Amino acid sequence: MFDTPTELLDKIRLGEDSLIEVKSITCTAKGIRDPHPDSLAQEMVAFANSLRGGVLILGVNDKTKELEGLSPADLEVAVTTIRNLCTDRIDPPLTCTIERLELPDSLGIPRAILKVDVPRSLFVHRSPGGYFERIGDSKREIATARLERLMQQRSQSRLLLFDEQPVPETSRDTLDSSLAGRFLSGAESPAGEVLHNLGILTRDSTGKECCTVAGVLLATRNPEAHLHTGALIEAVQFAGTEQDSANQINASRIVGPVDRQIIDAFAFLRGGIVRSARKDPARVETPTFSERAIFEALVNAVIHRDYSMAGAKIRAFFFDDRLEIYSPGGLPNTLTVESMAHRQFTRNETLVSLLNRLDFTDNPPDTPMRRGKFMETRGDGVKVMQRESERIGAPPPKIESIDDSELRVTLFAAQ
Repeated sequence: MFDTPTELLDKIRLGEDSLIEVKSITCTAKGIRDPHPDSLAQEMVAFANSLRGGVLILGVNDKTKELEGLSPADLEVAVTTIRNLCTDRIDPPLTCTIERLELPDSLGIPRAILKVDVPRSLFVHRSPGGYFERIGDSKREIATARLERLMQQRSQSRLLLFDEQPVPETSRDTLDSSLAGRFLSGAESPAGEVLHNLGILTRDSTGKECCTVAGVLLATRNPEAHLHTGALIEAVQFAGTEQDSANQINASRIVGPVDRQIIDAFAFLRGGIVRSARKDPARVETPTFSERAIFEALVNAVIHRDYSMAGAKIRAFFFDDRLEIYSPGGLPNTLTVESMAHRQFTRNETLVSLLNRLDFTDNPPDTPMRRGKFMETRGDGVKVMQRESERIGAPPPKIESIDDSELRVTLFAAQ
């Protein structure tokens, strides 16, 4: 991260953020005296526990951003201290890259600094002061509920996707027969075997047959009752461009199997689209929003949200000039906002596979949008939104990661 001297210097001078922390240090023969080594361990742990990792720079004044540099002796002490912190003071031990660099200060004088590149870890790490994560330009102690979820996500991510996990207190009887039956059409094997093979049913550690998270989401009438995670969509339409309860026109709490949630949310949002008309020579309607872009944004929100986040829900806020869709969960693995249009990612592989089997039969009768499946091309949602926005003369969609815990997609009205 920040691999060239120019890129690193520019980042230092812009100031600290989610990806960089700079420190001025004072050393003795025994180690770093100021700041306390435990504080440095907390900074590194915060980066490792966050979504994208980060870089710790030693030898830079954190107030003026001026490069102070380290003497050869201090550089040796700093390297030893950081290495010992990673192996002895952080649990589990942290793997990072420690690099000695020489950069010019504001007068062009070369200064030696230490760059500690901390990648996002597969584990949740604890420093001597506790569990921390990086939020904005500072570290914060991780709250208990967030810590439990983070530990579950990172331990399970190496072994089992969350949507494949068994849901406690469920069984085959929990499934709605008509909803589950949609996945059995044409199957020659016994129903139970098919449901297990598709990932709708599984067995827990005791051997008990349970529904998976994906099975509950698509084959039960009320997923929220079993998951208790806010598996629903809240949709609100506002008059004007400000989020103000006084300007609320309509609102809906959309529940049910997630494919039905997509359909109902689409119908709600479609009903709020303004359509201008002109004679040419027949009446021609021009919508302010692309219906296909809205549909793709909803599908992406449903299939990529983090269903392990208790109490979180998808939120869709419709204004005169834009549609904002908030989806719980940060970007998985090494995906970035910039790379979303070029890389495919799937947090809920089983859910995607199941949704890809379902026919979309609710095509609006008065629209050119025609779909055969909920997901026509995997990994193409962002590109579709971009193309559709361009087609109707709207600004390109905006995708933002908010505190690494929520993704916001904004579709803009045609200008």
